[in-house]
Amino acid sequence: MAEEVKIDKQVFHDRLGQFVSAWKADKRAGDALFGGVGSIVILLGKAEEAVNFQKNNAMHFWLLGYEFPATLFVFTTETVYVVTTVKKAKHLEPLKGGKIPLEILVRGRDTEENAKHWEKCLDVIKTAGKKVGTIAKDTSTGPFAEDWKKSFGDISKDVEEVDISSALSAAALSVKDENELRSIRNACKACTLLMTDYFVEEMSEILDAEKEVTHRELADRIDKKIDDPKFFSKLGSEFSINQLDWVYGPVIQSGGKYDLKLSATSDDTNLHAGTILAGLGLRYKSYSSMLARTYLVDPNKSQESNYKLLLSIHDAVIKEAQEGVSVKDLYNKALGVIRTKKPDMEKHFLKNVGCGIGIETRDSTLILNGKNTRTLRDGMTLCITTGFSDITNPEPQDKTSKTYSLLISDTVRIRRDSPTVVFTNSAPSDLESTSFFFKDDVEEEQKEPKAKAKKDQKVGAVASANIVKTKLRAERNTQVDEGAEARRRQHQKELAQKKQAEGLERYSEATGDQNGVTQKKFKRFESYKRDNQLPSRVKDLIIVVDQKAATIVLPIMGRPVPFHINTIKNASKSDEGEFTYLRINFLSPGQGVGRKDDQPFEDPNAHFVRSLTFRSKDAQRMQDISEQITELRKNMVRREQEKKEMEDVVEQDKLTEIRNRKPVRLDNVFVRPAMDGKRIPGEVEIHQNGLRYRDHRGNNIDVLFSNVKHLFFQPCTHELIVIIHVHLKNPIMIGKKKAKDVQFYREATDMQFDETGNRKRKHRMHDEEEFEQEQEERRRRAALDKEFKNFAEKVSVAGGDEGVSVDIPFRELGFGGVPNRSNVLMQPTTDCLVQLTEPPFSVVTLDDIEIAHLERVQFGLKNFDMVFVFKDFHRAPAHINTIPVESLEGVKDWLDSVNIPYSEGPLNLNWGTIMKTVIADPHQFFADGGWSFLAAESDDEDASDEEEESAFEMSESELAVSEASSEDESDFDDDASADASADASADASLDEESAGEDWDELEKKAARKDRETGLNDEEDTKKKRKR
Repeated sequence: MAEEVKIDKQVFHDRLGQFVSAWKADKRAGDALFGGVGSIVILLGKAEEAVNFQKNNAMHFWLLGYEFPATLFVFTTETVYVVTTVKKAKHLEPLKGGKIPLEILVRGRDTEENAKHWEKCLDVIKTAGKKVGTIAKDTSTGPFAEDWKKSFGDISKDVEEVDISSALSAAALSVKDENELRSIRNACKACTLLMTDYFVEEMSEILDAEKEVTHRELADRIDKKIDDPKFFSKLGSEFSINQLDWVYGPVIQSGGKYDLKLSATSDDTNLHAGTILAGLGLRYKSYSSMLARTYLVDPNKSQESNYKLLLSIHDAVIKEAQEGVSVKDLYNKALGVIRTKKPDMEKHFLKNVGCGIGIETRDSTLILNGKNTRTLRDGMTLCITTGFSDITNPEPQDKTSKTYSLLISDTVRIRRDSPTVVFTNSAPSDLESTSFFFKDDVEEEQKEPKAKAKKDQKVGAVASANIVKTKLRAERNTQVDEGAEARRRQHQKELAQKKQAEGLERYSEATGDQNGVTQKKFKRFESYKRDNQLPSRVKDLIIVVDQKAATIVLPIMGRPVPFHINTIKNASKSDEGEFTYLRINFLSPGQGVGRKDDQPFEDPNAHFVRSLTFRSKDAQRMQDISEQITELRKNMVRREQEKKEMEDVVEQDKLTEIRNRKPVRLDNVFVRPAMDGKRIPGEVEIHQNGLRYRDHRGNNIDVLFSNVKHLFFQPCTHELIVIIHVHLKNPIMIGKKKAKDVQFYREATDMQFDETGNRKRKHRMHDEEEFEQEQEERRRRAALDKEFKNFAEKVSVAGGDEGVSVDIPFRELGFGGVPNRSNVLMQPTTDCLVQLTEPPFSVVTLDDIEIAHLERVQFGLKNFDMVFVFKDFHRAPAHINTIPVESLEGVKDWLDSVNIPYSEGPLNLNWGTIMKTVIADPHQFFADGGWSFLAAESDDEDASDEEEESAFEMSESELAVSEASSEDESDFDDDASADASADASADASLDEESAGEDWDELEKKAARKDRETGLNDEEDTKKKRKR
C-alpha cells in the first residue's frame, strides 16, 4: 500500500501558501482570527477507526490527501517542521523545494535522537513567540502523542496555548476549491441515489406488503448497497465506488421514538407505517455529505400542516444563506417564520439549523445557531437541517403515533451573487413526494375537477376568412379581394425589410462568420499506446489483422508496423504464376475522386506511401487477409455512419415516478414508432417529470417534459384515429432506432362492433337502424376526443414548469401536399405546421423559419411547391411539393398572418447551391440584398408577362381574317355552341336549385351538422358528383 501513496505537490504548496497568507494577513489586521500565535502545533496520534474526523485529521487530508498517524506538524509563518517515521518521511521528501521551506525530522528507535527532535520543535515554538496555537479538544492517543505531550509540558509555563480551531476552519477547511466541491457533489449524488432509488423502494414494498422488518435490518440493507458497483453505475464511469464510505447512519426511525441528534442509531423495533425519518451521510474522497427526509404514511391534516411549515422554514433558511450573511441570522430567520405562522411550534424546534460540512462531518466552529457570529463566504458548504421534535398528534392513527418528529437535511453550497446551490435537491422533499397513502385507495381515485375546454386560438387575422365553406368552385367567390391583396403585399414588404435588417445585424463584420462552414479537421488514429499491446503473432513478422484494435500490422524492414484501418483505402489480391500478390492501398492527398478528394491531412506536402505489395506462395492466406481487411473496412465505415447518425441522440435524465398515489393513466393506446416493430396496445402514465408508455410485455418508453418541444392533440374528426403527439427537442432511442416524434393514438372506429349480432335489428330496420348507428358513432368519437383532450391538458399542467402546452391543428386552414413520400393534409397550429396522421410525421416550428418560397407558381399549372428556409442555414430547407393551386391564396394568407416573409417564382431552384453560397459568407450575402433576389425573380417574371401582353396588338383587318379562319378551321358544328349553352343553362338551373333556400330549417341544420362532423363525407361526394 505504501507504493500507492502519491501526494500532489502542487496542491500541497498551493493550500499551504493560502493558509500562511491568511495567517500573515490576520497579523497585519490585528490578530482577530489567529489570536496572535507565532506557531501552530497539529498532533496526530495512532490511527483510529473513527467515523467523524477532528481538526487534526482534517488538516492532514486537506494538505496531503492522506492521514499520517504518529506525525507532528509545527507551522510558523516562515517554515514547516514535520516529525514522523521513516516510511512516512519517504512520501514527504518530494514535497521539499516549495515557496515555504519544509524540514522533515525522522523519528526512529534512537531515544536520544528522538529527544533532539522534540527539543528542536520546542525551540522553534519558543522562538516564534509566547503564544502557540493548539487544538483545544485534541483527543490524540498512543506512544507518539504521549511522548510529545510530556515534552511539551516542560515549556507549558513559558508559552500560552491558544485554541486555533476557528482559524483552521476559516483559513483552510470551510472554503472549498473546485476539486473539493466536486467530491462533495459526488458524495451528494450517491446519497440521493441511495435515498430515492433504494430506500424509498424498499420502504414502499415493506409497507405495502405489511412485512415485519426492523429499523436495523433495513439500515443494514442500505449499508451493504454501497458495495454494489452496478447500482452506482448510474452516476457515470468517472464515479469510483472505492472512494465511497459512510460518515452517518444510515439511520431509520419510526413508531413514536425519534432522536434528531447526529449520534442517533437505528434500533431493533419494526418499521411502522406512520412518520418515518431516514437519514444517511456518505464520504467521497474524504469529503462528506448529509441527507435526511421525513416520509408520512396516511398523514392527517395536522401533520400535513406542520410539515408544510417545516418546508417553508427550510426554504427560508436556504434562501437566506448568502455570502456575507452572519450565521446567527439563519437561525433567527427560521425562528421568525415560526413566530409568524405557528408560535406554539417554537418549543419543538431544533437548537440549530445545521453546521459546516466538508472533510469534517460537523464543523464545531460553524454551528448554525443563534450565537455564532461567523460570516458565510463563497465556496462554503453547509448541512442545512431543520426539524421539530416530539410533536403531539391530535388524531393518532394508533398507539405508537401519539407523538412524532419531522426532519429535513440538505447539503448546500454558498455562492457569490447567486442563489444557494442545493446538492441534494434530486431527493424531493415536497409534501406530495413524501406522503404515502396505503389504507384508503378510494380517496386517491376521486374524480378530478373537469378542466375547462380551451377554445381554439386563431392563427392570425385571416384565419376566419380562410375557412372554405364548400369545395365547389361554382358556390364560392374566386375573385381575389384587391384591397386585401394590397395590404398583404405591403405587410410582406415590411417583413422582408425587417428580415434584411436582422440578417445584417446578425452577421455583421464585427461578429464574423458565426454560421459559416465547419472546416474538416484532421483526425488522429491511435492503434496502440504501448508496445506490449501489439498482438503476440507479430513476432513471426507476418501480416496480422487485429480486429479489436481495428489495425493491420505489416512487416516492413524486419519490424512490425501498425496501420489503422482508417488510413487504408482498400486491399486487392492478384495471382501471377506460383506467387500471390497482396496490394494494400493507403489514403493520400490528390488521389481521391469525389468526396474522398477533400479529406484533410496534417501536412499535405509531406511524403506519403501510396501502396505496399506483399508476395506469398500461400494463396489461401492472402485471400483470407484481403477479405479480413475488406470486412474490417466495411465495419469501420458502418460504425462511423452509425455514430454520426446517433450524434444528436441524448441520454435523458431519469424519470421520477409518482409512488405515493396512482398516476394519471390513459389505457388501451398504441405508440408510433412501435417498439420492436410490433403493434401492441399499452398505457401512458403522467409522472412527476415526464410521461411513461408501458406495453403489455413490460417495455417502457420514457419522455421527459424537459425534452418536449411541442405537444399536439388531434381529434378524430375526419380521421380514423385520435392522436396525442409529442415532438422532442432531442431524439431518443426507441428500440434500436432513434426517434424525434412519439405518438400515442387509438382507433376511432369500433372494430369489435358486430352488426349481425345486434338484437335491435329484429325490432328496427333500415333507416332507423342506420340513423342509430350514426348517432352511436358520433357519441363514441366525441367521448374519445374528450378523453384524449383531457389527458393532453393534464400533461400540459404537469409539464407546465418546462413550458409544455397543448397545441391543436386547425383543419380548416389545412392544405394538401407531399412533404415526404405521400400526399397528405398539412395543418397549421399556433406554433407549427404539422402532419401527424401518416408516418413519417412532419413538424415544422414556425419560429425556426427564416423565409418561405413558393415555386412553380405560373398560369396553367395545377400544383405548386413550397420551400421553408430555416434560420439555421446548416439545416437543409424543408420542401412541401404538389400543393393544389386552389390553396395558393390560403397559403399566402396563412404565411402572412404568422409573419413569415414569402416570395414566389415560376421555377424550382437549386437550394443546395443557394445554401452553400449563404453559408460561405452570410455577411456578404445580406450585404448584397439577402433574400431579395427571390422577390426580384418573381417581379421580373410578372413584368415580362405584362410586356408580352402589351406588345400584342392587331389591326381590325387582321382580326377579321383571324375570326374567319378560326370559323373555317373549327372542329365543332354550328349546333355545338347551342348545345353547350343549353348544357350551361341546365347546370346553372341545377346549381340554383341545389343552392336555393326552399328546404325547411330542420334539414338545413342536419346537413350543416353532418358536414361539420365529417360523418357523411361519402354521401356529400356522391351528391357533388350528381351535380
